[in-house]
Amino acid sequence: MAQKPEILSPAGDFEKMRFAIAYGADAVYMAGKSFGMRAAAANFDDDALRQAIAHAHAHHVKCYITVNIIPSNADLKQLPAYLELLQDVGADALIVADVGVIALAKQYAPRIPLHISTQTSILNHAAANYWASQGAERIVLARELSLEDIAEIRAKTPKELEIEAFVHGAMCISYSGRCLISQYLTGRDANHGACAQPCRWKYNLVEEKRPHEYFPVVEGEGGTYLYNSKDLCMIEHIPELVRAGITSFKIEGRNKTAYYAAGITSAYRRAVDRYDENPEDFVLPQDILDEVEKVSHRNYYTGFYFGDKDGQYYHDSQYIRDWEVIGMPVCMEGGKATFTLKNRFYQGDMLELVQPDKPPYPFRAENVTDTQGNVLDVFHHPEMQFTITFPFPVDAFAILRREKKGE
Repeated sequence: MAQKPEILSPAGDFEKMRFAIAYGADAVYMAGKSFGMRAAAANFDDDALRQAIAHAHAHHVKCYITVNIIPSNADLKQLPAYLELLQDVGADALIVADVGVIALAKQYAPRIPLHISTQTSILNHAAANYWASQGAERIVLARELSLEDIAEIRAKTPKELEIEAFVHGAMCISYSGRCLISQYLTGRDANHGACAQPCRWKYNLVEEKRPHEYFPVVEGEGGTYLYNSKDLCMIEHIPELVRAGITSFKIEGRNKTAYYAAGITSAYRRAVDRYDENPEDFVLPQDILDEVEKVSHRNYYTGFYFGDKDGQYYHDSQYIRDWEVIGMPVCMEGGKATFTLKNRFYQGDMLELVQPDKPPYPFRAENVTDTQGNVLDVFHHPEMQFTITFPFPVDAFAILRREKKGE
């Protein structure tokens, strides 16, 4: 049987990292304040990197640091000191794209393994073998590959070369994320992690001599979102991903919430574990399939893995948000659970308690109290705390949510 794949989760800040680890990540990927491709995420300063990596290692989880921007001359000045810091704090790998950065990494952080970023657009076994010859321990494949292509790359590369591929999250209209639209329209450079996501905008046609007249480019009343992509979701295709030889299943989402990191990590953790236990009779229970629908997401599809040509969504760029977080954990004492309120709810509402490595627990909110023991009809003050008692011990990373449909 193939090696059990790694679940690699996004860690946009310390809280998101903690929840990803609690919900089953084998490894997380993250960035310092510079040189990463998600500048909008909170990311980690030098002290936070040290603390975060120590926390992850204490839970036997690896930390991969993104150093994958395409740097200018000015960017290179601070890079040697940063690479030395990453080696000192115990980074488990560097995710790199630029050949100059790779050369500097070998010089200033020689003990850290190199993972070659998806930004390099590795599409064939010759490219994969080249990076292996340059000392890379892992390649992060271009998202434009089919499972058949990946299987051929696996068959024609050294067995010790690890293969990472995205299995869930947002997709980009440009080739492996190397886009210039944002920089052209807004001055925000996507290749320095500052993408303004103009691919999600609504476009109209403007005639040169009529600058204030907008002519819609329509397929329906809402206009047309020419570049807007669906989200990737491969939760139902774990066997095919494993058979193709993928070493690490990567979840996109460093700009998403801690709840997203928890829910999607949990879904893939439980799915991979279930496949590992019984690959010959792999069937996912409905609650795992439902889990990916209960986070904020766009319409799903399977990316390029099966040659799908239906990846664009032209009607709008809105997220599907049928569920919302009600409470994030504060203190758990056996079955007595205290949460911080994130969205309003009423006594009598149907809620779900989400915990690591368990199906969600549905229940009706009854006798919910504030921290003074008062039973209230409605909880609506932002960040107030409330307490619910359950007939079982509650995990320290438990989350409360509810369905929004019908409101």
